[in-house]
Amino acid sequence: MTTKQLIISSFTRFSDLKDARKTSFWKSILYLLVLSVLMALPISFQVFQVLDSIKSDGQKIATKIPDFTIKDGQLDAKDSKGFIYQTNSIIFTFDPEGKRTEQDISSDLMGNFLSVGMLKDKVVVALPNTGTTSALLNNNQFEMPYSNEAMKDLNGSQLRSFLEETAVPFWIKILVFLFSIYPSFLNLIITLVLTSFVAYLYARLRLAKATFLDCLKTMIYAVSLPVVIATILMIFLPSFDTSAFIALAGIFIFAQAVKGWPKFQLPQR
Repeated sequence: MTTKQLIISSFTRFSDLKDARKTSFWKSILYLLVLSVLMALPISFQVFQVLDSIKSDGQKIATKIPDFTIKDGQLDAKDSKGFIYQTNSIIFTFDPEGKRTEQDISSDLMGNFLSVGMLKDKVVVALPNTGTTSALLNNNQFEMPYSNEAMKDLNGSQLRSFLEETAVPFWIKILVFLFSIYPSFLNLIITLVLTSFVAYLYARLRLAKATFLDCLKTMIYAVSLPVVIATILMIFLPSFDTSAFIALAGIFIFAQAVKGWPKFQLPQR
């Protein structure tokens, strides 16, 4: 049976997946990657929503920013006073008087995606302190002093124009999608390996002639329909436990396929 026929059978005739054990391991892994790409779609969609929210909130913040310049590495806003402005995704601090610290900016994070502070001598950006942030960036807070070459000529007009006109570049969206594939692939392969152990035990209890690799390859095709259903559910229910659903549904479909496997012959008495 060809790979195309196996894919069709994984949606229409589960018993035909008995031939999945005969497929090339690398073809099975390639198909697993295709399933991972599919599962990355709702993750990417959620990130795109966050980026659009940040863009919209940035435009709101732009209307609040007064005129200012950078002089001798310090924020000079003339007679303008500091303020804190909160949107759905950003907490923005403008503090030309030096009343707040880097720790204050970081502690402002209360479910918002970003906390940004224009302090007296630097810009501070704080992200939520999650395991992913720490693993990828080693830090959840970034600081850039106004003495930096890229910041020393910044002024209120430039910042307002940037926030009002900025748009999320298309290449950023492509990168987000590509990076989303990695956790999807990792999560799916862990689910499959663990589920394949259960499938292997089930196959042996049925006296089927099967190796763990046979079970793993079959399971990859068996989760096709559960992955599609889980992907759709993730769009409407982001907190949905996709791993448990894919594992349980995959075992059920695998059980239909294993019925067609050859069995060990018990010795005659």
